[in-house]
Amino acid sequence: MIKHLHISNYALIDKLDIGFADGLTIITGETGAGKSIILGALSLILGERADTKAIRDTQSKTIVEATFDIDGYQLERFFVDNDIDWDEHECLLRRELSPSGRSRAFINDTPVALTVLRDLSTRLLDIHSQHSNMLLSHPAFQLSILDSIANNNPLLVRYHAAFNEYREAVRQLDMTRQAIEQMRQNEDYIRFQLDQLQALQLKPNEDEELEALQSKLSNITEIKEALWTVEHELDGEENSILERLTTVTQRLEETERNLDDVEGMAARVRTALIDLKDISHSVNSIVDTLNDDPAQLARVDERLNDIYSLQRKHNAQDVNQLIEIQHNYERQLGEIEHNDEIVEQLNTRVAATQAIAQDLASQLSVKRHEAAKRFGKELLSLATPLGMKNIAFDVAFDSIELSSSGTDSVEFMMAFNKNQRPMPVKETASGGEISRVMLCIKTIIARHMKLPSIIFDEVDTGVSGDVANMIGEMMADISHSIQVIAITHLPQVAANGEHHLRVYKTDTETETLTQVKALNEEEHILEIARMLSGKDLNQAAIDNAKSLIKHQQHHD
Repeated sequence: MIKHLHISNYALIDKLDIGFADGLTIITGETGAGKSIILGALSLILGERADTKAIRDTQSKTIVEATFDIDGYQLERFFVDNDIDWDEHECLLRRELSPSGRSRAFINDTPVALTVLRDLSTRLLDIHSQHSNMLLSHPAFQLSILDSIANNNPLLVRYHAAFNEYREAVRQLDMTRQAIEQMRQNEDYIRFQLDQLQALQLKPNEDEELEALQSKLSNITEIKEALWTVEHELDGEENSILERLTTVTQRLEETERNLDDVEGMAARVRTALIDLKDISHSVNSIVDTLNDDPAQLARVDERLNDIYSLQRKHNAQDVNQLIEIQHNYERQLGEIEHNDEIVEQLNTRVAATQAIAQDLASQLSVKRHEAAKRFGKELLSLATPLGMKNIAFDVAFDSIELSSSGTDSVEFMMAFNKNQRPMPVKETASGGEISRVMLCIKTIIARHMKLPSIIFDEVDTGVSGDVANMIGEMMADISHSIQVIAITHLPQVAANGEHHLRVYKTDTETETLTQVKALNEEEHILEIARMLSGKDLNQAAIDNAKSLIKHQQHHD
């Protein structure tokens, strides 16, 4: 329920703080006093479009802030999902509008998108006016009424999960069919590319090995000449390195006998001599294996050219990427060859999920038909005393394909006159009749579920007498379940109020301002008396007001 409303710098409001209590709160005031301005400010909290024309002082921003008691509304998941601080008892909604036209929204002082503010506020506050009566002609709204009466929410949660799973299965099947069809159209192309790749019989890292071999074969003469030079220098016929090192070794050995300082040097040179002899033998062996083979070089060049050609064609960096592309083509052909099995599996899944969703939809439909009968009886019992004694009501059901709401399409059919065939609501009812029907519907729903706080904005327009009494009593009845705020011009409705706020205007030297006053018991009586008698307030009107209030209290 809404506990407090703060409005500043909005239209005729400089600064206004209004406290609200549970039960039925009545708001009255002269035409033009500012009741619609307060509702306009509240609409900002509900996420409606902001108009900079409403900013009173263009040097300051407009602020509308509402505090709600959210005990029992089970909103924790909403706050967690939207990363907003959670308080299980209280929630603060704020909307700010700057003179530049920039609008900002906050929940518990956390900046949020306007859609998030709207999503939350509509769970907390419902403004019911002549305009909102158009909802009654919407099939989706009509279906939600039946679901509320049938207490279908737990079943709807299960159905939505099943329907989403069915829809996902259908989506997967459609995507797979499209992909398979596309692959079939490309099958010849894929086979041609795959044949080219398979014909090369590629091996991992083959290009690196071939490039190394190509470099060797292309430079065979230079390599052999270099190795011959090494071999000749190491172990040639005259003055070779090995020969000179042998001499060095001998002289060091002779010197070691007479000079300790060179001890061990001969051994070290001898070790180097052994290594160099081994190198000389190895070089000699390598040279013997090196043969100039133009045919082999030609084969390597041709192989590399084939690989490079495919790399350019497939935009691949190396052989390993070509092998990966080959495996991908093989996988695609495998899928094409086994697509019947894949489609069959997906069809089985679609059928299974559809059966589950269909069963739950059938359960919903049964409960909706039962709820429609109960709803019709309750609606007639409430609407008849409201001046609609000839009202007739029925719910027309049509079966549709599985949808997000089930397999039911509904249409509320009404007649308000004798011998009139029931027709869709939008084709039969006047504005006043729809308002009273909506009031009856809200009364019925309030008996079955926890609704947001509701504001009735002059839905009693065009009625009087006993009908006005009944409307007031119905609002009082709803207020036993939820918080109700009623803006009214009818004393019969106002007499039902547990709390009474009067909206009025005051004039300063420079401007006119809207104010709100919470009335005490005596002021409540005087306000109803004024509504009964107009400007000429007299004792008779006061006594009449007391009698009217006493009657309504007795009825409660």
